[in-house]
Amino acid sequence: MVLQARSKHREAAPKPPQPPQPPQPPRASPSPLRGAQDAGAGEPGPERAPRSPGRKGAAGRKGPRAEPAAPSAGGGLGGRLAAGLRGALGLRRAGRGRTWTTLLLAAFAAVLHWSHITHLFENDRHFSHLSTLEREMAFRTEMGLYYSYFKTIVEAPSFLNGVWMIMNDKLTEYPLVINTLKRFNLYPEVILASWYRIYTKIMDLIGLQTKICWTVTRGEGLSPIESCEGMGDPACFYVAVIFILNGLMMALFFIYGTYLSGSRLGGLVTVLCFFFNHGECTRVMWTPPLRESFSYPFLVLQMLLVTHILRATKLYRGSLIALCISNVFFMLPWQFAQFVLLTQIASLFAVYVVGYIDICKLRKIIYIHMISLALCFVLMFGNSMLLTSYYASSLVIIWVILEMKPHFLKINVSELSLWVIQGCFWLFGTVVLKYLTSKIFGIADDAHIGNLLTSKFFSYKDFDTLLYTCAAEFDFMEKETPLRYTKTLLLPVVLVVFIAIVKKIISDMWGVLTKQQTHIRKHQFDHGELVYHALQLLAYTVLGILIMRLKLFLTPHMCVMASLICSRQLFGWLFCKVHPGAVVFAVLAAMSIQGSANLQTQWNIVGEFSNLPQEELIEWIKYSTKPDAVFAGAMPTMASVKLSALRPIVNHPHYEDAGLRARTKIVYSMYSRKAAEEVKRELIKLQVNYYILEESWCIRRSKPGCSMPEIWDVEDPANAGKPPLCNLLVKDSKPHFTTVFQNSVYKVLEVIEE
Repeated sequence: MVLQARSKHREAAPKPPQPPQPPQPPRASPSPLRGAQDAGAGEPGPERAPRSPGRKGAAGRKGPRAEPAAPSAGGGLGGRLAAGLRGALGLRRAGRGRTWTTLLLAAFAAVLHWSHITHLFENDRHFSHLSTLEREMAFRTEMGLYYSYFKTIVEAPSFLNGVWMIMNDKLTEYPLVINTLKRFNLYPEVILASWYRIYTKIMDLIGLQTKICWTVTRGEGLSPIESCEGMGDPACFYVAVIFILNGLMMALFFIYGTYLSGSRLGGLVTVLCFFFNHGECTRVMWTPPLRESFSYPFLVLQMLLVTHILRATKLYRGSLIALCISNVFFMLPWQFAQFVLLTQIASLFAVYVVGYIDICKLRKIIYIHMISLALCFVLMFGNSMLLTSYYASSLVIIWVILEMKPHFLKINVSELSLWVIQGCFWLFGTVVLKYLTSKIFGIADDAHIGNLLTSKFFSYKDFDTLLYTCAAEFDFMEKETPLRYTKTLLLPVVLVVFIAIVKKIISDMWGVLTKQQTHIRKHQFDHGELVYHALQLLAYTVLGILIMRLKLFLTPHMCVMASLICSRQLFGWLFCKVHPGAVVFAVLAAMSIQGSANLQTQWNIVGEFSNLPQEELIEWIKYSTKPDAVFAGAMPTMASVKLSALRPIVNHPHYEDAGLRARTKIVYSMYSRKAAEEVKRELIKLQVNYYILEESWCIRRSKPGCSMPEIWDVEDPANAGKPPLCNLLVKDSKPHFTTVFQNSVYKVLEVIEE
């Protein structure tokens, strides 16, 4: 832990002269408090300087500093990173083979995960045998919306023409023309479309076949379809790249667990815990096009880099540049990334406040986050939602606190009081600055997030909040989830690790609070990366409990934390008596009992996608309506109409815009108890020609108070008690609407203009 001098600007008392010490060669510390050298004594990498004989601390510690290690023979950033990996794994420079072994094991984990999710996806939908239309329909809700822009660029006359089309989109929120690249985080689709066009052109030039097509007989009176398989098919290419990226993510998890624990056994624990709890860790195999599928792998890389920066005694520019790039790649594809980074910044600030990292290191991390945010703001064409986020406000407030450190140190209060003062300053400062920036820029796009969190603690309800909380993924975490964690022993192992870290923290804090001097606070330990991971675990736990969907951050982080069961930092006392491998393999053997059953359950999922009612609807729209006919309806269906029928729509599933939420409320008034004439009048204002009515939306109810008429009773209590309009229109659509198409699921109503 670093020193923090309260009397920084005062003259220090002279120290008595010390007798000269005989020179000693640098050596690795035998203390179990150093995770970077757990695996064995070895020469440190270029970002960890060798210790001098009199030095017992880390960056920011008083006393003589050792000279930085000389650059590796490889030279440059690549050479430093390779040497840094060897140092992080505790390997001797002569043992480069062990580094390659680690990388090969990581590559094997990547291939294993890629094969696993590809197998699950194919088993679930029989995707390789679907027609183009069926594949597009398989991308439900916002998945279909995102894929539609990939399809637009791929089918455009040129790449630049396709990009211009999505930046001047007239179909998504008719009659508005919007920049969808700015609104919907579509850089993954732009990049993948460019790769697809390059790939197909190269294959055409050299004369290689990129796909194979055949006729598939579907039976039951259905017409045969043409199905194409291979990287030359846009949907297959799109999904394949996503699965490759998430396969590489598993390699990062192996390296992450290895680096954090100081042992390759830690990497093995992380990977196996991920597989044993696969259904709780990811949903990429069921929903490939979602933003998290592109974004989350870069968060794993980003957290690995943060861990490295916290552990390193000397920071190189390459590490900070890599952190900046990973931040950008994490934020650009996903609008919710800012909330995750907010929890990271809050955790790092707490680590700083209690003294586990020095001000210089935190200041550099904050600057990197600010630069990353600015780059994303520019690349997102000035998306003001980024500047008015809690994440941006938190960065500014932490920067202010760091600049005011001399003033805080002059406050004549106890150590604990100083921590509370800084914490309260950060909390209230962030909230106030967020409120002020939102008012100044007039941004209300993320207001529903605050309302959603408010509804978790209080009885607050409104239309938008109920649409979220009535969906299972935005409800509280299921009670069965902790039980599933316990059955695979993930939760017990993580609790053991967490308690071990907390014991160290309490020991450190007790020393600070009971042995505090008047002018100098001395902290004895330096393991900031462990404290950071413990705090990040708490943050993810809170998010996962409040919103079930966010357990996709919690569970993988628990897998990373489980790797610390191999750490000599925490369990060196045990490994002096028992071989680490015996402990680890005993734990993994116990985990595998339920873990293998979970995997078998996933492998037994076999299905085949079919949605004949929607196929009939799309075919009718394509051949029976004008190309400029405007449609409205349920958000998931609208995404399919835009993707497959290429018709203008007025609402869609991307709900993070205040204007779109207002439009959706108008469209969903068809499921309210309002008069048909009033609803029709509002639809005409939106220039809607056809409304796709789904009777199931009128009667389905995920839980009490969650049917559409009940949601509207909260929003429109004046009409409560009247029959729902959708029920009336299912029976007879006249005189305000005309039924032009109907099957077992959908009923298309033409809006009669007066």
